[in-house]
Amino acid sequence: MPTGLTYAHTICPYCTSGCALSLVLKDNRIIGQESVKSYPLNEGKNCIKGNSAHKFLDHPDRLKKPRIRGKESSWEDALALTAETFKKAAPDRFGVLASGKTSNEESYLLQKFARAVLHTNNIDYCARFCHASTVAGLLPTVGSGVMQCSQLDLDQPDAVILAGVNVAENFPGIARRLKRARARGTKVVVIDPRATLTAKVLADLHLPLMPGTDVALLQGMVKVLIDRGLVNREFVRTRTVGFEELARSVAETDLGEIEKITSVPREKIAEAAVCYGSADRGSILFDEGITQHVSGSDNVKMLAALALLTGHIGKAGAGVNPLRGQISGEGSGDMGCVNVFYPGFKKVGPESAHLFEGLWGAKALPSERGKTYMDILNDCGIVYAVGVNPMISAPDTTSVRRAIEKLDFFVVQDIFMTETAELADVVLPAAAWVEREGTHTGVDRRVVKIDKLVDPPGEARPDWWIITRLAEKMGSGERFAYDSAREIFDEIRNCIPPYAGITYERLAQTNGGIHWPCPSEDHPGTPTMFAEKFNTPDGKGHFLPVEFKPPAESPDDEYPYVLTTGRVIFHYHTGTTTRRTENLNRELSDGFVQMNPADARQLHVQNGEAVKLRSRRGEIIVQTRISTDIPEGVVFVPFHFGKARANVLTNPAFDPACKMPEFKVCAVAIEPLQKNGGPSRP
Repeated sequence: MPTGLTYAHTICPYCTSGCALSLVLKDNRIIGQESVKSYPLNEGKNCIKGNSAHKFLDHPDRLKKPRIRGKESSWEDALALTAETFKKAAPDRFGVLASGKTSNEESYLLQKFARAVLHTNNIDYCARFCHASTVAGLLPTVGSGVMQCSQLDLDQPDAVILAGVNVAENFPGIARRLKRARARGTKVVVIDPRATLTAKVLADLHLPLMPGTDVALLQGMVKVLIDRGLVNREFVRTRTVGFEELARSVAETDLGEIEKITSVPREKIAEAAVCYGSADRGSILFDEGITQHVSGSDNVKMLAALALLTGHIGKAGAGVNPLRGQISGEGSGDMGCVNVFYPGFKKVGPESAHLFEGLWGAKALPSERGKTYMDILNDCGIVYAVGVNPMISAPDTTSVRRAIEKLDFFVVQDIFMTETAELADVVLPAAAWVEREGTHTGVDRRVVKIDKLVDPPGEARPDWWIITRLAEKMGSGERFAYDSAREIFDEIRNCIPPYAGITYERLAQTNGGIHWPCPSEDHPGTPTMFAEKFNTPDGKGHFLPVEFKPPAESPDDEYPYVLTTGRVIFHYHTGTTTRRTENLNRELSDGFVQMNPADARQLHVQNGEAVKLRSRRGEIIVQTRISTDIPEGVVFVPFHFGKARANVLTNPAFDPACKMPEFKVCAVAIEPLQKNGGPSRP
């Protein structure tokens, strides 16, 4: 080892796969990073984001001091103004927005602050925009909205369905494992409107459906399973209820009609169903391509139906598995950063309020369900936002800006002056990633620990430190008297039974984390869920028939194209960190619109030309990427960017079961921009 250098193992701060990396430190600075070949999840391999994970930490844009209305201030003044303003407001006027990037300890403390200090359940986090429909679909069918198997077991299924998830770009570690499984004979079905990198490198069969027609496609697959005798009758008889209702709901389903709705040939629909249904062990992985619809919860219910019909659930590597996109996207939900759940998914109500009054030594905890994300922005006068950037991530961001500008008081706590922080009355500078200690819970319920390796810049402080100081100034310091993240985690273990057996000491000695539920310190953790029973009240899996409903907005003469949005490999979420990472920004510095060559010819545009995209809500200017990877009539725009903001265009219509906005389908018009004084020509 070179003189003066130290090497520290940590976990990548980006997607929720939880890949390991080793940071190279000198003089309290990170000067590079290397791989960790011994770590089981990624075996020394990292994606392009992971290989650049530390580079945003020293960016000159980092927030280093608190700000009040655009001017730097002291912590004392910023916290005093915030506390005094909070004290004056009624509980129903507060709203708290939490993040999937903060540690478990910080997420737990934030929801405790909302409930025990602000006395409100108006708290929500980024899952409202990615996996709220997962919970609404899986809770009534299997009893829990979590990933049901371990990533390490994804080489065991004989068949895998990848539904609305581009694993090759968004979860490269999982993609590598699936590629290895495929080399051993695993068959992979990809359901996605576009021929994504995943479809190209992993799919044995690609079903390029029209956006928003997933329910119809999945009903067709259910029909094939039943008609061809591919139902696991013993599993259905002993472990499920509602099969007869499901069978009746698809009895008249016609694959020819499904083909017309989805644009997927009936033969491919049948082939996909037979591939999955005839496997000894099958797995379904899904993400926002399934969830971000007004029918998102129905899509998830139909995926659950496929697994319950075939018995491909409760086995290693099997199940219906949501892939969450942020490092602690699972953990923030576990901690209770949701308007309808206290920590540990205890439903909001008098019983849970009473339970946590005892655990926290608090009085008069709120027992009525709170507002969801968009309702917090639209209906609350005072909003405290920690680590979120709705000016990029929320639908119809023009309306979001108007809502924020109408707030009486807006506090943003973050590591950069984001597009959202620019609108805040008070900005509080937070520590990032390895600048504080804490745990995170990854995609497969795997709890890992991240150590503090370097100091935060300037006067930035850990989120938990900021929250405790705010609580103290509001007269609740005795219930927030923590001196370390470890003390907070010990309280989490006491309040959330599935975490009870996980300790900092065990995590330090474990290469790869511990899966909850882990009820005691001698328990190994639970990689596979539902081996014996489901988490429903009766322990059974429930078939819940649904009806196909078209998207909230369809193409017409004025807006003739379907827009769908998503992610690319070079950027993460709202781009707050990756757009400040030089090599990633060099790869892609702004958005684009992917369109089919036939549409480009009709519009008389060439590859790389700038065009204007308009929806009923706004317009953006982007460059074209012409490709046969996307079907005619459909266009794709990534959502990471501040200039070409995809969510200026998207539809705020939502799934009534969970208020998930319909990010994946809206109608747009495309206008070539004039050049040289005339219209663009091929």
